[in-house]
Amino acid sequence: MSIHENLLGGPPPTHLPDDPEPRELLANGTAPADVAAKYPTSSLAWAQLADEAFDGGRVVESYAYARTGYHRGLDALRRAGWKGHGPVPFEHEPNRGFLRALHALARAAQAIGEQEEYERCSAFLRDSSPTAAETLG
Repeated sequence: MSIHENLLGGPPPTHLPDDPEPRELLANGTAPADVAAKYPTSSLAWAQLADEAFDGGRVVESYAYARTGYHRGLDALRRAGWKGHGPVPFEHEPNRGFLRALHALARAAQAIGEQEEYERCSAFLRDSSPTAAETLG
């Protein structure tokens, strides 16, 4: 028996394909806006834009960036075989952009008083990856 076997009978974890170029550009200090413009499907670039906007007090802008990253991530998850539920492990680095965007969307929704969206996104994050929910706060 594999240690990664799902004993609960739920869907298998979804692992997004690796897209190292945007991640490497961001790690090397390229502005997230430049990375998002060059790689608009990169949830990681949008999540980083959302984080920067939130840290700068631009909550509505953060919400918009996070929503873009979230939807780009949903598109990627569906292409990877995700059926609308099941694990999206934070431990798999290519999944982190989507999970960070989902976290940023929850955070911004809470900040603007959109409680239902905050609760939905927070639950989605916990259900997708308890590790991400704990790590991202």
